[in-house]
Amino acid sequence: MRITIPAENDRGLESNVSGHFGRAKYFVFVDIEDNEIKGYEVVEVPFEEHGPGDLPRFVKEHGGEVVLAYGMGRKAVSYFNELGITVVTGAYGPIKDVVKAFIEQVLEVDRNWKEKIERENGHKGNCEKQE
Repeated sequence: MRITIPAENDRGLESNVSGHFGRAKYFVFVDIEDNEIKGYEVVEVPFEEHGPGDLPRFVKEHGGEVVLAYGMGRKAVSYFNELGITVVTGAYGPIKDVVKAFIEQVLEVDRNWKEKIERENGHKGNCEKQE
């Protein structure tokens, strides 16, 4: 399985999950075999701006099967689902810890992520416009 996580920086498993999927400059693709991390790849997002579906296609092209993210708009989730990619929102913290918790099926997510992002941005609806 290949898990994809938007990252705050290019430090791989040592990076934290980015607060908003569509604004991440880097993605960490983590390869899992027999419930263990077997390797990972840090990939810089190849475009400055993106349109609907660009990031889901980018993830699909890099073999992503599951996306663990903090915040993500409904449209982006829908695009991923259409591509057969599972999305989990509300994931936060160091990527290595998030992936391990996901593998062990004990991942705790922030169910209030959308409200926090809206409050941070000073208005509602931002998560629906961003990907």
